[in-house]
Amino acid sequence: MKNTIKAIVLVAFTLAAMSVSAQVKLGHIETQKLIQAMPEWAAAQKTFEDKQKEVNTELNNLREQFQTKLADYSEKANTYSDVIRTSKEQELQELQTRIQRFQETAMADLEKTQADLMQPVMEKALNAIKEVGKENGFTYIFDMSAGILYAAENSIDVLPMVKKKLGLQ
Repeated sequence: MKNTIKAIVLVAFTLAAMSVSAQVKLGHIETQKLIQAMPEWAAAQKTFEDKQKEVNTELNNLREQFQTKLADYSEKANTYSDVIRTSKEQELQELQTRIQRFQETAMADLEKTQADLMQPVMEKALNAIKEVGKENGFTYIFDMSAGILYAAENSIDVLPMVKKKLGLQ
């Protein structure tokens, strides 16, 4: 009797699983390819690169100032009195500290800028993926760049659909 009940339950679960699996529609996309095809990404990338060049220019100017002052100090160190030598050494140390602080602040600012520029692009891409998923009845859409090692043959690449949704080629 118990074996009969177990068999009936097993058959019921198997039929339910087959019914559910028949309704599952899988899709996949490489989100990075989508984002790189978006004109907003190119604009964000250009803005970021411009800011990065600006920061690098300022950093190079500070380094050149340091190198110039260091060369001047090295050349004239023997002619300075103790008070002036100490003052020049302190000035060099302060400039070196300023360069370090600028580097740290600039790196943090660049990271924030990049995140701020990319957030709307990511949101637009993810919203389009969700809309395509809903419109086409997908149960799941997997990001292939997130480490999916296998996609079944019935998994549909939704990149063309999402690009079409965004008006991209």
